[in-house]
Amino acid sequence: MSVPTPTISPLRQRMIEDMRMRKLADKTQTHYIRAVRQFTVFLGRSPDTANTEDLRRYQLHLVDHGISPVSLNAAITGLKFFFEVTLGDAQRMAKMRPVRVPRILPVVLSPVGRVLAAAGNLKHQTAFAVAYGAGLRASEVVALKVTDIDSERMTLRIEQDKGRKDRYAMLSPVLLERLRVWWRVAHAQGKMLDGGWLFPGLNPIEPLSPRQLNRAIHAAAQDAQIDKRVAMHTLRHSFATHLLEQKVDIRVIQLLLGHKKLETTALYAQVATDLLREVVSPLENRRST
Repeated sequence: MSVPTPTISPLRQRMIEDMRMRKLADKTQTHYIRAVRQFTVFLGRSPDTANTEDLRRYQLHLVDHGISPVSLNAAITGLKFFFEVTLGDAQRMAKMRPVRVPRILPVVLSPVGRVLAAAGNLKHQTAFAVAYGAGLRASEVVALKVTDIDSERMTLRIEQDKGRKDRYAMLSPVLLERLRVWWRVAHAQGKMLDGGWLFPGLNPIEPLSPRQLNRAIHAAAQDAQIDKRVAMHTLRHSFATHLLEQKVDIRVIQLLLGHKKLETTALYAQVATDLLREVVSPLENRRST
């Protein structure tokens, strides 16, 4: 028996086309569609019939149900696209306001080696080493292909990062050797295709997913008996903080991380404890009277 294909309403189809026209990332499109769908469930009728008061009530509903500031702002952004772009009516969003997201200091690992050693297999261990050794996001690690490794220039090519731009990341001799070991093992076992994904999934045609890597590092941190909340992004935070503690210029770190704004990179100065220890308190220089 054939399963009927669910129909897409003309309104949703128009929103999808609007997003495609602007070449929004697939993940962004999914989030925007979800935001409108959840609002439609709350409203109980077609979202294009909503007024400013309906949208105001929806924001209060989300706040009262304990939504995080990040998720609330994401919902508002999706609805903003729908009403302003698809419906061409920005005025209806007049009473919806994004909220301030509290700045939380990133978690930094000192015993990074313990996490690497506790990895369940060589593939995960090497992927963790790339995230820490080059300061990459999980999505950037899994998107690497064998051809992105340039051993002559000692760089990793990162295509279409979070800001939808290409950049080069550093490739240290130690990391290059780790990658060569992984390449030899993976090829010998038939797990890596020529010119294919550097970290393939069970099917070598497909790469590992960021979610799989995060599950792996959670398990490794638990096995390493690390009490901090550890995720793949923790390795990127640790990369930046440890470089800052080694007195690498913050603008160089900004470039390596692919940050648009220096203030984003400057956050790591607040967690670089080695720098704090080098500062002499004015109390130490105050003479007794």
